[in-house]
Amino acid sequence: MVHGEEITVKTRGYSDVRDITGEVRKVVGKSGIKNGTACIFVIGSTASISTIEFEPALVEDVRDELEKLMSSRTPTRHSATWGDDNGFSHIRATLMGPGITVPVSAGNLVLGTWQQIVVIDHDNRGRSRRIFIQVMGES
Repeated sequence: MVHGEEITVKTRGYSDVRDITGEVRKVVGKSGIKNGTACIFVIGSTASISTIEFEPALVEDVRDELEKLMSSRTPTRHSATWGDDNGFSHIRATLMGPGITVPVSAGNLVLGTWQQIVVIDHDNRGRSRRIFIQVMGES
């Protein structure tokens, strides 16, 4: 059995981190799938999906480290070509990846106590991010 659904999340950009665990849980619940996997994928080339302990200090630490890894002020050929100054966001998204797969067992996401699913919008402006969640398995 396969169930797919798209959700939308409003973001602020510059590696804004948003917790989407609740929305993913709702999709898994609606799917009726008891055992399988949930694939969570952001549609676009300047955002990522990951897991984190979603608490303010750690979120800021991640944002600071991403800035060190690929500064938003670093000139890129992409930005020079297109004039949109977001080459850094494409690089961050490429390094982190657009999606993750989470096991589903007994109808629940298999996550650690402090582990939440997040979308990270690396772009240089806010957006409405489209995220596709596909749950596959047996009911």
